[in-house]
Amino acid sequence: MAQPHHIQSLGVFSSGGDSQGMNAAVRAVVRTALNAGLDVYAIYEGYEGMIRGGDYIRKLGWEDVGGILHQGGTVIGSARSAAFRTFEGRIEAAYNLITRDIDGLVCIGGDGSLTGANMFRQDWPDLLRALVASGRITQEMVDAHPHMGIVGLVGSIDNDMFGTDMTIGADTALHRIVEAVDAIGSTASSHQRSFVVEVMGRHAGYLALMSGLATGADWVFIPESPPEDGWEQRMCDIIRAGRARGRRHNIVIVAEGAIDRQGQPIASDYIKRVLTEQLGEDTRVTILGHVQRGGSPSAFDRNMSTFLGVEAVRTILQAGPEAEPNLIGLRDNAVSASPLMENVKKTHQVAELIHAGDYEQAMAMRGRGFVESYEILRTMVQANPRPLPPGQRQLRLAVMHLGGPAPGMNTAVRAAVRIGLDQGHALLAVRNGLTGLLAGQIKEMGWMDVHGWVRRGGAELGTSRRLPTEPEWERIAATLEQQRIDGILMIGGWVGYEFAYELGQRRDQYPGLAIPVVCLPATINNDLPGTEMTIGADTALNTIVSNVDKVKESAVASHRVYVVEVMGRDSGYLATMSGLATGAERVYLPEDGITLAELQRDVADLRAGFEGGKRLGLMIRNEKADPYYTTSFLVTLFEKEGGDLFDVRQTILGHIQQGGSPTPYDRIQATRLATRAQLRLIEQASTGSAQLQCIGRLYGKITFTDLANLPDLVEAGVHRPRVEEWLALKDVARLMAVYTPKA
Repeated sequence: MAQPHHIQSLGVFSSGGDSQGMNAAVRAVVRTALNAGLDVYAIYEGYEGMIRGGDYIRKLGWEDVGGILHQGGTVIGSARSAAFRTFEGRIEAAYNLITRDIDGLVCIGGDGSLTGANMFRQDWPDLLRALVASGRITQEMVDAHPHMGIVGLVGSIDNDMFGTDMTIGADTALHRIVEAVDAIGSTASSHQRSFVVEVMGRHAGYLALMSGLATGADWVFIPESPPEDGWEQRMCDIIRAGRARGRRHNIVIVAEGAIDRQGQPIASDYIKRVLTEQLGEDTRVTILGHVQRGGSPSAFDRNMSTFLGVEAVRTILQAGPEAEPNLIGLRDNAVSASPLMENVKKTHQVAELIHAGDYEQAMAMRGRGFVESYEILRTMVQANPRPLPPGQRQLRLAVMHLGGPAPGMNTAVRAAVRIGLDQGHALLAVRNGLTGLLAGQIKEMGWMDVHGWVRRGGAELGTSRRLPTEPEWERIAATLEQQRIDGILMIGGWVGYEFAYELGQRRDQYPGLAIPVVCLPATINNDLPGTEMTIGADTALNTIVSNVDKVKESAVASHRVYVVEVMGRDSGYLATMSGLATGAERVYLPEDGITLAELQRDVADLRAGFEGGKRLGLMIRNEKADPYYTTSFLVTLFEKEGGDLFDVRQTILGHIQQGGSPTPYDRIQATRLATRAQLRLIEQASTGSAQLQCIGRLYGKITFTDLANLPDLVEAGVHRPRVEEWLALKDVARLMAVYTPKA
């Protein structure tokens, strides 16, 4: 087995187009390298700075990357370099690296930048020979640095690179697009206008497809799947039918690289002309442009970039001297390494397939999730459901909520209703949760009843937070039989799951309860079994991060420590992930509790930091982290022990974490999960099965879990599953917060 390459110093740079989250990756690389005992250099302005040397290559310390998590773009700059494409340019770059003992590079960029890094690695021996021949370096220097280690991270808002399910910046770009389209939708509805919105994506339709799914767009154009000939008439027919059913505005989203079946561009201006001429629509074009690259990164991009940056350093330290360069990405919700150039080759292959007109294969190479999302979108944009096939039995399917409100609930209801109707079945909405079920507040839903629900926060159907009493189960069974309900889609939290389990326990007593139930996880707490992420948690997390960013700005101005209390009940997910995304020094979780010894250490760390010039302290506490060491207690303790070094304030974010319009992630996942859940419910009800299941995403894949054994899936006495995969991320949070270099 090859021995690991002994790295003396590490360089990190960003290249090509910027993307939000690059700064989080730089911070992670720097702090992980420092804790590993390495010197680490930032190479400013990408390959151009590598060639110029001097102040363009600077050694960084721990505090040099503090306060950059929330910043968009890349603080170390990025530039395209024609000189690096020449051998002479790469000689200068090699000289500037070897004279600083840099023999490992972390490149954050797109496929072109990563290809350039690999070429540099391959040329390294020849570059050093040329430098020795010219007398600029000695053979001893060459012997000390015979190889250049390379690891790549993909910074691209297009999400078009193989080797990772998400690229750095793509989630934030979706935030920008969705925010813009939501805003456009308001003005479009006021004037009954149509808007054509152009988004980025020359060879990739990810942003167009996912923003279309997340905003309820009426038509979407992507490069991978050009519309069939005659699309103009079909698009206009659907938009005309929607108008006839009361839709006040239309949104068409087009990727900048959209083409027709002959490979000719479909321009946003042409779409506008079609709508104007064929429908007489007052149509406007909005080209979002570089606003998609801008702004503060989302919580997801901050955290994913941190995980990737940490793994990049670990990978380069463990690699053998002859190791091929790796790309570090997120695969099936886990950080993984894979061959860099193999991924670059596959990425180029998609563009080649599109150019060759092999659109079916191009779609397949984008992955199952991409294809599934496209098929869901095609159903969602219809103005009417398809008619019931002859001879098919029409099921009566109920949808309801139990538990606290969570952003994305309405999005899930919209998808469930439309998918169910499109399959030919009747959809019944149970109003106000258990209260409505007991009172018979059940109403049949139509296609347009859920129009506009994709972006609404809260729960339009209403919800409740209690379980039935024993006498109420008989009434529930009678209601289900009276309404001839064949199955229930339960979109909710902990109470919803308990309801399904308790329903199953009483079937022998009340046969009317013997129908299938599928639970869809919707709670900001992320505390349910059978899934790594619940609907609403991403929105809550971004709400926390946005508010903590503001708190930090205030704290920096006045030498202050903030103790921020977040929700989560018995799960520390929100506290952990918001702590990672905001750079908190300490996070207090119910899984760990709080000890006096830990508080003494935290006080000592805060005092030492402020004595060393620190201006801000941030501690995040889950609402149930400890029954005795409350948030107010922590504030009093830190205030007393801080003396004149700092003052302390508390911020309890409260129910704002449950509100607001759902994020793109929550909208997309709610739509995909509700679609799969509804199809599973139809399958179960059609075959007479009465299973109790929950849907979720485990290891990146949509799965179903049997709820008949719910007590075995959860930790006794608390609201959280037995296994919480995210707990392993506590080590990353500690690594980013505490400087403890190895000797």
